[in-house]
Amino acid sequence: MKTTFFLANFLIISLCIMVGLSFSKLARPTIPAIAYHFGTKGRYEEVNSHLLDDILFVNKSLGAPPSPDCRAIHMVSVIRHGTRYPTTKNVKKIARLFDLVVSHASGSASWLNDIKTWKMWYTEDMDGRLVEKGRDDHRHLAMRLAQSFPSLISEDHLRADRIEFITSSKHRCVDSVEAFQEGLHRLWDVQDMDYKHYVDDSLMRFFDHCERFVESVEKNKTALKEVERFKSSAEMDAVRRKISNRLQIPYSQFTPDMAEAAFFLCSYEFAIKSENSPWCDLLDESDAQVLEYKNDLKQYWKRGYGHDINRKSSCPLFHDIFKRLDKAANDYRFGEVKKTASIQVGHGETLLPLLSLMSFFKDEKPLTAENFSLQHNRTFRSSQIVPYAANLVFVLYECSDGLRIQLFLNEKLITFPNMNHSAPLYETVRKHYSKLLNGCEFNKECNVPQSNLRNTEL
Repeated sequence: MKTTFFLANFLIISLCIMVGLSFSKLARPTIPAIAYHFGTKGRYEEVNSHLLDDILFVNKSLGAPPSPDCRAIHMVSVIRHGTRYPTTKNVKKIARLFDLVVSHASGSASWLNDIKTWKMWYTEDMDGRLVEKGRDDHRHLAMRLAQSFPSLISEDHLRADRIEFITSSKHRCVDSVEAFQEGLHRLWDVQDMDYKHYVDDSLMRFFDHCERFVESVEKNKTALKEVERFKSSAEMDAVRRKISNRLQIPYSQFTPDMAEAAFFLCSYEFAIKSENSPWCDLLDESDAQVLEYKNDLKQYWKRGYGHDINRKSSCPLFHDIFKRLDKAANDYRFGEVKKTASIQVGHGETLLPLLSLMSFFKDEKPLTAENFSLQHNRTFRSSQIVPYAANLVFVLYECSDGLRIQLFLNEKLITFPNMNHSAPLYETVRKHYSKLLNGCEFNKECNVPQSNLRNTEL
């Protein structure tokens, strides 16, 4: 009897151990190990990890006035849209990768079976539309900013139209600004207000209106030559070989675009559905670093320091920001508070040129196809600068010694280039950017003489 009892217990314990081992093997971490490298397709939470514990957490000390005698009088915010679906172009790349893997990949690994049984659910008509997570990105950001700066964003200000909302015409931006307003309404439990916003592509999509940028960069086959060269580099070649070997697919069939599609698919599944997809198993840390660099190269040469016109195309937005701050300062001086905040929603392509124009994240050496190994510590890293819902916030203060200004990127206080003070005098900042404020004329920078126009369409 005792023998039977002990044998039964032994079998139960053994079974539990086996099941436990099985579960531990199948268990997936919530966050992919490579999530830090997702670039412009990364979640906002990877930049602010404390939000994983409390999405509405606000560090009051970070948003505190420069000194007790200072009072916030105006805010200008430039915000990227929230998490979105892939564009039609990337959906097509993902579909080609999936078809190749299903028809040619072989092996007995469990993750490969998970990939093969994965359902292709992305459709071309999604085309970059905002997802529910993207709406939450903006709802929650609105609530945090309102709590950080209650004297600028309040229910009374909203009712009095002292908060102005401006957006790009793209559906993902319009939906984001409406979600931002929803967040404020939820915070104050407001039910009876109509949404108001203004579409202004000359500000939020200035790159489309800059003829010189469109002709010399957007349509120019050679403008992104560093990106093309890196696609055929030894580093990218190693990534392709590793992934094709894991899938047992001939290397010749696994193109650089396929490797990038796998990377994007991992990032989309995580950002949109919070899933650590089996597609993430195709890539390790070194693969992700290479693919992140490839995408940073693209941003650098198309939106950042690669070509001077990239930065100069943002002159209209740069001037508009300072006009708003100037007007707020002037209104306050005469006791006429008209607007307390401007919320402007655009794209990663809106923020990167502006930040580059203002000389943020400028590395000593340019990013090129050859210097991947030298750029591991680069400051121009889109993962940290422009994840979904990235935001650049200017806050103007009236202090006893004059007007001062603070700048926040993704809710973190940053200092202006070549300035030591975290809240310099506003006039000091204006002097620092005097050449841009007195020049950087859109027509002069962006108009192309008719004789120089040529067909450079890809």
